[in-house]
Amino acid sequence: MTLRIGIIGFGARAALWRHAHRPGRGAEVVAVCDVSERGRADARAQLGPDVVLTDDLDQLLGLGLDAVLVTTPDHLHHGPTVAALEAGTAVFCEKPLGISIEECDDVLTTARRTGTRLYLGHNMRHMPVVTLMRDLVTAGRIGEVKAIWCRHFVGHGGDYYFKDWHADRSRSTSLLLQKGAHDLDVIHWLGGGYTARVQAMGDLAVYGAVTDRRDRSEERMADWFSLDNWPPASQRGLNPVVDVEDISMMTMRLDNGVLASYAQCHFTPDYWRNYTVIGTEGRIENLGDGPGARIAVWDRRHPSGLPEPDDVVTVPAAEGGHGGADPELVEEFLRFVASGGPTRTSPVAARMAVAAGVLATRSLRGDGRTLDVPPLPQDLVDYFERGQVEL
Repeated sequence: MTLRIGIIGFGARAALWRHAHRPGRGAEVVAVCDVSERGRADARAQLGPDVVLTDDLDQLLGLGLDAVLVTTPDHLHHGPTVAALEAGTAVFCEKPLGISIEECDDVLTTARRTGTRLYLGHNMRHMPVVTLMRDLVTAGRIGEVKAIWCRHFVGHGGDYYFKDWHADRSRSTSLLLQKGAHDLDVIHWLGGGYTARVQAMGDLAVYGAVTDRRDRSEERMADWFSLDNWPPASQRGLNPVVDVEDISMMTMRLDNGVLASYAQCHFTPDYWRNYTVIGTEGRIENLGDGPGARIAVWDRRHPSGLPEPDDVVTVPAAEGGHGGADPELVEEFLRFVASGGPTRTSPVAARMAVAAGVLATRSLRGDGRTLDVPPLPQDLVDYFERGQVEL
């Protein structure tokens, strides 16, 4: 059996098609839906003359596809995902699941009601640096986890997030949600729980003062990205609307008592994530997050000062984007479409990452007070934790 796959939204993350398109090996991308001429032209150039191109979602879903990859901008995840689920077409929804809690809950409710398979594109659950840290935690190497800190230095922030729709809160809610959804999901995964209470602060500290703006809706990131776009205040051609924060920090208490913090800055010169996980018998910390990075382990007492780690795990090289995570992500999705079963990514976890980001944004833009994150109904949690199977 060959799975017939469609792509909805042929932008940057649509590059995942390369891992889903394997003619003669069980899956083939046969159709693309994109409302822009640029998107359809890019799809034709990359996929060739045989791919069906359309700007009509109903036409795409009427082709009887086995699955679709929803790789639209964030504010357009909800509509196509719900429509595909209603049509009985399995869905890969790129993260975040939505830009509001209500959108996320509607998607999960629809997936359960229709029985259509739903998969979330949280590729960092396949990133070697994260999976190695997760292995150390679950093996009990540092005892019981009590705290997690994440610092995210987004050195490409001005190019990646302030020259297109990401900079507009009506399309992304905030970068604490849009960009942070990855890290919040990883914090939850490493901590073994979901955020129950959250507080945040932040600011539009640099890019709001850049007055050189223009509409880049027919451009792609490759058209403007350059390491020469430095320092941040000298950026040119930002999105006409820039109303998301470029520096944010949030603190969380997970539902199992673990304390966590997440700090994100979009005007640093370097671009990487640093996770520190502290347990009752030691701590781990990644130094770099790509191939060759080190995960340092301290699991005995040391004198004052900065000691050498007691152990070091090196992150291996792997083929494919995000340290080899992207091909593994798509491989898991195709297996899930074909035969079901457990998956490393989780619709429930995706919703809880969005919920944490939404409430953190509300705190940040309010008076910084601590807010409670609403839980999902237990029957929905049970359905997805059983692998999307009813009792």
